[in-house]
Amino acid sequence: MEPSLSTPPAATAEPGQRHPRAFEPITLVITIAMSVLGALIGIVLITSLGVSPNTSVIGALVAMLVGRIPLGILVRMRSPHRQNLVQSAISGATFAAANSLLTPIAVPFALGRTDLVWPMLGGAAIGLAVDSWVLYRVFDSKLLAASNAWPAGIASAETIKAGDTGGRKAAVLGVSAVAGLLGALAKLPTAAAGVGFLGNVWALAMFGIGLLIAQYAPGIFDVNLSQEFIPHGLMVGAGVVALIQAVLLMRNRRSRRAAAEPAEAPAHPGDTPDDTPRDAAQDPASAGPDTRTKDAAQLRRGLIQGMVLFLGGAVVVAVTGGIAGGMSLPGLIGWVLLAATAALVHQLIVGLAAMHSGWFPAFAVTLIVLIVGLVLKIETVPLALLVGYTASTGPAFADIGYDFKAGWLLRKDATPWLPYEMDGRRQQYLAQLVGFAVALIIVALAWKGFFEEGRVPPVSEVYVATILAGLDPGVMGTLLLWAIPGALIQAIGGSSRQMGVLLATGLLVATPAAGWMVLGALAVRTGYTVWRRRGITDPAARRARDEEAENDLSLVGAGLIAGSSVNDIGQLTKTL
Repeated sequence: MEPSLSTPPAATAEPGQRHPRAFEPITLVITIAMSVLGALIGIVLITSLGVSPNTSVIGALVAMLVGRIPLGILVRMRSPHRQNLVQSAISGATFAAANSLLTPIAVPFALGRTDLVWPMLGGAAIGLAVDSWVLYRVFDSKLLAASNAWPAGIASAETIKAGDTGGRKAAVLGVSAVAGLLGALAKLPTAAAGVGFLGNVWALAMFGIGLLIAQYAPGIFDVNLSQEFIPHGLMVGAGVVALIQAVLLMRNRRSRRAAAEPAEAPAHPGDTPDDTPRDAAQDPASAGPDTRTKDAAQLRRGLIQGMVLFLGGAVVVAVTGGIAGGMSLPGLIGWVLLAATAALVHQLIVGLAAMHSGWFPAFAVTLIVLIVGLVLKIETVPLALLVGYTASTGPAFADIGYDFKAGWLLRKDATPWLPYEMDGRRQQYLAQLVGFAVALIIVALAWKGFFEEGRVPPVSEVYVATILAGLDPGVMGTLLLWAIPGALIQAIGGSSRQMGVLLATGLLVATPAAGWMVLGALAVRTGYTVWRRRGITDPAARRARDEEAENDLSLVGAGLIAGSSVNDIGQLTKTL
């Protein structure tokens, strides 16, 4: 059972009502303005601190304030759904500018090949566009279900609701946000505690264990896990199995009779059963938020289309980057296939990790691609372009998932639900495309000034240093050895829990104290759930109490994440 929105949206849809448009004049103007702000924040922080914050809460707050101005058309911004469009655009612009565009083009620049910056920017823009298109096509499929955690999305939705309804729920969210902000100011990863109240219990338990191992293994065992490439090996094994699980989910083996049977309640709060039959396509008229909007066939088409588009993007990078002429035909075909496959796998692993934990190991997974390229003895320039193209995918994929989750929660009580949900999701996608376009323009105008001042994303410099240093002969053996337990853990957990991917994510993220925050939140969550159901023996009543407990804690988790996000934005002052 995943946490749902704690209170119903005030601005639910009337029968036949259309969702607010992304290109309405007032919405579009605010969207563009906030996207410019988001892109600048992303560029400044990724080049100075090496991080890119989630700005969606800031966008929602600004939209709320605009809606409180009693000036005619501005009042329309009081709609939670218009606020959702604005927060979708600003967060998309932030991650697009910092992670999907600036980081990739910094790779050839740091390599000393400034002539490849513009071709790489074109390839990164294609990667970003395909990244967002694939998520739009497959969101709320069995692989990337809307009912899963997407923690930052819950935080955005609860923030919007708090501003719209006020009351006790707003007070709880506000107090939790203050606690999250104060904790973040004290250098505590309060966002980690927040996701502990929101995500899949099994996935987050593995994430917390990975964080603790990464924190204490160097002192206890005198081994640096990252330098030994142990987490990377685990991620390779878990990623391969996750890809196989994704392929299996594309098969539509369920009969119509089985699909009509009611879903069983999950065994543990926070779980989404692998075999829960939910498919809106089978009965659109009665579809509600407990049905999936994308079936196995749509998932299959979306991923296949993504692979084809990534292939096209790889060809563009190879031709414009000048590497096509220096390769044999078999070598060029191999490079294009590797680049497209790496881009698709990268976005899926990053998206799955983000869906369950709120963190995405984009740097580590790109580093794995780089290591594979070194093992295959790809030359320096083609390898740099391969790394840049891969790095352009993933973060935007995860961010759109967060924003679609927020919109899904805000639209849950619309009547009829399915057309309003699909229309709203489309408008969110259009709003994010505006944010991406703004981000592309800002990066195209600003990169030269930043790079000439030495302000290059640190991760890009790490990629280049690794390319130039080459690979220790024993690394491949280490990767293959540790891939075995990673694959086993992922297979045991199944596609709904992503235990192998999340364990590797925790080992790779390695944020100090975050493991205690995650596991502590899970302990509080379990204890509070047990306390709320005390003395109740009826199974239905126990499930109702469990849902109430989850909803209470979702407010706390959302507040902690929101407060931590505000602190991340506050880091901007340190760089100016």
